[in-house]
Amino acid sequence: MRMSVTSWLSHATAMLVLMCGVNGFAAGATQPHYLLTNDDALFSNSVTFYTIAASGALTLKQQVLTGGLGVGGGYFATNRVSVLDNGSAECVYASDATSGDIVGIDVNTLLVGGSASGSPTDSGAANGIGLAMNSQYLYAVFTTSNTIATFQVQPGCSLTFINDVSVAGLQGGFVDGMALHGNLMVVTYGDGSIESFNIASGAPVSNGDEQNSTAYLKSQGATYPTSVEITQDGHYALFGDTSTSTVVEVSNIASGKLSPTVVYTLGSGINSSNILLSPDETLLYISNTQGDKITAAAFDKSDGKLSPGCTSGRIRGYSSHWSYLAALALGSNSGTGGVVYVTEFGGTSYIAVIEVGSTGGTCTLTESANSPIVDPDSPGLLSIGTFPPRSF
Repeated sequence: MRMSVTSWLSHATAMLVLMCGVNGFAAGATQPHYLLTNDDALFSNSVTFYTIAASGALTLKQQVLTGGLGVGGGYFATNRVSVLDNGSAECVYASDATSGDIVGIDVNTLLVGGSASGSPTDSGAANGIGLAMNSQYLYAVFTTSNTIATFQVQPGCSLTFINDVSVAGLQGGFVDGMALHGNLMVVTYGDGSIESFNIASGAPVSNGDEQNSTAYLKSQGATYPTSVEITQDGHYALFGDTSTSTVVEVSNIASGKLSPTVVYTLGSGINSSNILLSPDETLLYISNTQGDKITAAAFDKSDGKLSPGCTSGRIRGYSSHWSYLAALALGSNSGTGGVVYVTEFGGTSYIAVIEVGSTGGTCTLTESANSPIVDPDSPGLLSIGTFPPRSF
């Protein structure tokens, strides 16, 4: 089944604890520490900022209107927000799927700094526009037109469109997940195929390594990669699969190209369409998208191997208040991340708060007593991020 969801309109009220701290959940004294959403609203889209307290608790700070139109659903692994913190610029970028533009927001003022669109044929109106960036360029995957657009980062959180390239999966699939490391871009197509690109000159150029994943071939199409993560040293690409169980694939990319993936089955949770590495790379967090839990797998960054770790209990409100889990974010940019936030897509959108414990090589995932936090501005929440961002 293709990983796409449709939306419900939602109205709710946000609440929770206000607090600043100085431990692992607090950012530097001169920087704000935010969790942020792309609300993906159909008629007037926005980015909502929440402060992250020392405990990991969230407090609604401000809604920032983008001036564009969202789509209220789409592919789980298409990340609709990207964050820049390079010393001279502190920006959050969000895509408007229906109006086809990308907006930059200044983190310090919470004001829109500018917006940009791709070519007239670039479109993500059906299933979203995914974003990833480095300090010079922002890349946007347009899921409807099957194009990847390159934008140059400009002062004031604005962007300038450079060009776009057409792409397609081996089975005709549409571009879905994307991750960057150095001069390498890795994408998934949601049809079993994956591909890498060289971005040394800005615009992506295929490395000629497009291939079907091992799990896709072995399952005869029943399992396929959707999301992608790249390790801090650029040695491995990890793929979260759409599957009837928790499946992650790993490709050695030390050569600068994709190698055949190694398949790991890490639990019985339904789907693993969104994944996120902990800052210390000891744990891989997995959103069991069509289930009711979060899974953490142990990761050995020295050899790229995964092994079963721990699984949360049933997250509150499943079926009664929400139907799907999606994007993940972390409360801290050190250690295991301390807290995992996960989006809940349903008649009303929420953010679950999952506390991470890790001792002696074992882990625990426990939902906070204050979870979930409502997002009053989203009719279909799929994408979140944090500022400052993780270092890789």
